[in-house]
Amino acid sequence: MALESIGIDPETDKEHCPAVFVDRETGDLVFQGWTVAEAETLRQVAAHSPIAADESVVRLPTRMAPIVREALAALEADDGGAAAVR
Repeated sequence: MALESIGIDPETDKEHCPAVFVDRETGDLVFQGWTVAEAETLRQVAAHSPIAADESVVRLPTRMAPIVREALAALEADDGGAAAVR
């Protein structure tokens, strides 16, 4: 796996920071965020998409949207835009 760090939460304390990575071998996005533990949030997620035993729900702050867009743009640049339609 060849992870490329795209960016971290611009308001981070530099120790516990949500972050976005791109796996350059698979084109997958990897998110580091706060683990969602609130029962109601998990219930609402599971109502649309059951949460498997090997899955986690994480939360990223909205201020990280530009970083997520940057990660997607990096993938699109690598494969001529095919990442946008996966």
